[in-house]
Amino acid sequence: MRVLMVGDVIGKPGRRAVREVLPGLRRDQRVDLVIANGENAAGGRGLTLSTAEELFRAGVDVITSGNHIWDQKEIIPHLDGNLPILRPQNYPAGVPGKGHLWVDLGPQGKLLVVNLSGRVFMAELDCPFQVVDRLLATTSDKPAAIVVDFHGEVTSEKYAMGWHLDGRVGAVFCTHTHVPTADARILPKGTAYVTDVGMVGPYDSVIGGKIEPILAHFRTQLPAHFDVASGAVVFNAVLSDIDGTTGLATSIKRIDMMVNEG
Repeated sequence: MRVLMVGDVIGKPGRRAVREVLPGLRRDQRVDLVIANGENAAGGRGLTLSTAEELFRAGVDVITSGNHIWDQKEIIPHLDGNLPILRPQNYPAGVPGKGHLWVDLGPQGKLLVVNLSGRVFMAELDCPFQVVDRLLATTSDKPAAIVVDFHGEVTSEKYAMGWHLDGRVGAVFCTHTHVPTADARILPKGTAYVTDVGMVGPYDSVIGGKIEPILAHFRTQLPAHFDVASGAVVFNAVLSDIDGTTGLATSIKRIDMMVNEG
């Protein structure tokens, strides 16, 4: 099975780029499942029902998220519904939403998508290492493959999760920093790994935001509003082939392209 993981989608420019690029990319690369991190799809912070539906119409199958999933309150009631939207699995019990999702790929079997959040320089959530261990131990049906979006701030914690899950899941695709890393690889026991997929957002920006307000914040330490930048958009994604028999990866490669301003 071929899985495409799309980096953090940033606001309207990011959604436009997904609409323009994804249908052709999905067709040409014969992609079976598209996962996109959508926690910044609505104005650069959070997700709304309409922006989620826009991504689904463009060809996204599952939307993962992270710490910004709560920034647009209107999405919260929908997190307990049937929409394929995930929040990190390691939020405490009772929090709205779900942290994992089964996807039926027909003859290729069922794929399990898991969303986790790191804790270093992030919210003090439950331990993602122990949480994913419990999830894998209590999964009654054996999926054909397991794919994890680990949403974290620091490289060391992300790599640690990759090594922790090596040989136990098909892929660990890490997100959150919006900066693509050049370390896509298959770990020794067969798990595809990348430290950060990157983003689908304005190229001339600070992680998708307008440059000047963010520069002013760093120069003065005064509060600054994050406004989504404009201009050409970078489309960062990672494509991986996973063997449905072993559940392990056979290939991983980056897909990085520019999309002209609309």
